[in-house]
Amino acid sequence: MVDGGTDELRRNVNTEPFEELSIYSDAPHHEIRQGFFWGKRGKDGNQPVEFKPLKTLDTDHIEAIIQTQKNQPRWRIEIFKAELAFRKKSS
Repeated sequence: MVDGGTDELRRNVNTEPFEELSIYSDAPHHEIRQGFFWGKRGKDGNQPVEFKPLKTLDTDHIEAIIQTQKNQPRWRIEIFKAELAFRKKSS
């Protein structure tokens, strides 16, 4: 179990040994894009929340997040910008 939001991390383990899967914002981008998930509710915003890895989000969706989600922490927006730069460099 992991809890704590974006400012702290609390864990509880029921089975040992356990595997640490946390990814931090200073990790290599190829790891972040696989391990960073974004919750989305579909194009109309009325679907059940579905969490998708960053690497699977449409470029238009990422651009819209950057433009409209002004309440997001700076580190999160920087991850989205890094993904756009990664895609531009890879194409």
